[in-house]
Amino acid sequence: MDEPAGTSDRRGDLAVDPRALQILATEHWSLLSARSLAYNEAFTRAGMFLTFVSMSFVGLALLAQATGFTPDFLLITAVVLGFDLVIALVTFMRVGAANLEDTLAMQAMNRIRHAYLEISPGVAPYLTPGTTDDIAGVLRSYGYGDSGPQSVLGNILYGLSTSLGLVALVTAMLVGLLGGVVAIASGAATLGAIAVGAVAGLLALVLLMGFAYRAAMRAQANLEVRFPSTTDERTT
Repeated sequence: MDEPAGTSDRRGDLAVDPRALQILATEHWSLLSARSLAYNEAFTRAGMFLTFVSMSFVGLALLAQATGFTPDFLLITAVVLGFDLVIALVTFMRVGAANLEDTLAMQAMNRIRHAYLEISPGVAPYLTPGTTDDIAGVLRSYGYGDSGPQSVLGNILYGLSTSLGLVALVTAMLVGLLGGVVAIASGAATLGAIAVGAVAGLLALVLLMGFAYRAAMRAQANLEVRFPSTTDERTT
């Protein structure tokens, strides 16, 4: 297989300069720290969101015991669910941004692994993550290759199992609850309110998943690829 133009010269420069490996290793550790910060922020945001929603439901339960299910209680419930929904949407946006930051850090780490291979090609069999900085290499580093879910249902379930998917699911449930409460407050029957809540929640989940998918596609399209995968690498 022919090497890209300039690869041999670059490999020679990296191998001769004793500072190159130290610089690459330092950058590698910096990227590991950046990924750790992104993970911690995503988990912390999601945890704070779930705590906020849980405490608001506890407050509503105590209020219901004290005042009963009166029209005023339904109004207060709608207001509280509205606040929860605002927090949910903000959390969804921030967790999505943290996931993008992690993806960019993973791409940069793949570039560094590519440099390691240029310095010492013999270590290639011992590197498990990807060594190219296109989306195929990034997904390989995440372990999302041939062994990952391939069907539409598998991709949906995998997406819902992530931190962003969890936030989206809880957000959709909040939309459904808010829709049901508004329907009951408007005089709808119980079955009608349940139907309204189910439709509203399902629609919200589809919209959130669609937004996340389009954001992921835009991020992939904007990736600056310097070391693309070969045909053989994409099929392994």
